[in-house]
Amino acid sequence: MYDEALVYASELHRAQVRKGSGTPYIAHLLSVSSRVLSAGGTEVQAIAGLLHDAAEDQGGQATLDEIRERFGDEVAQIVADCTDSWVEPKPAWRPRKEAYLSSLPRKPASSLLVSLADKVDNAEAILNDYRNIGDGLWERFTGGRDGTIWYYRKLSEIFSAELPGALAQQLALTVSCFPAE
Repeated sequence: MYDEALVYASELHRAQVRKGSGTPYIAHLLSVSSRVLSAGGTEVQAIAGLLHDAAEDQGGQATLDEIRERFGDEVAQIVADCTDSWVEPKPAWRPRKEAYLSSLPRKPASSLLVSLADKVDNAEAILNDYRNIGDGLWERFTGGRDGTIWYYRKLSEIFSAELPGALAQQLALTVSCFPAE
């Protein structure tokens, strides 16, 4: 089933690249899935890691329904738990992020692991790009410099409380290297 999910994720995100870097988006999905497995996650969670952005970026509820049909209820639930918007255009950035943050403590650990792996990968990419290109990086993000830094610091606080361990520590370490707000 993992192989099928990998092909499906590759097909869904084929034309997508990471913000500003031009890196094929599948690299992010593979990294998230790998982090999930390295942290002791299950095959179901690893599959959800491959598909965590599918509904949000590639078709909303219809894509989630297809994921449920192809990969099961548990994968679909984790993907849903990782999704902060079901519509295009997305709602306003700050209220959407605040709602996602407030929902995290109510999510099951299986979903939190996938979300945390995603946030660690994103934070490391942000930090790497910041070190390479400086403050111009923040123009890529709807939340800008201060909003993006605020969001990742809040994520780190929540994950440290809700899913403590090596991955949460990695997020905290990475976010601590972001510039001061």
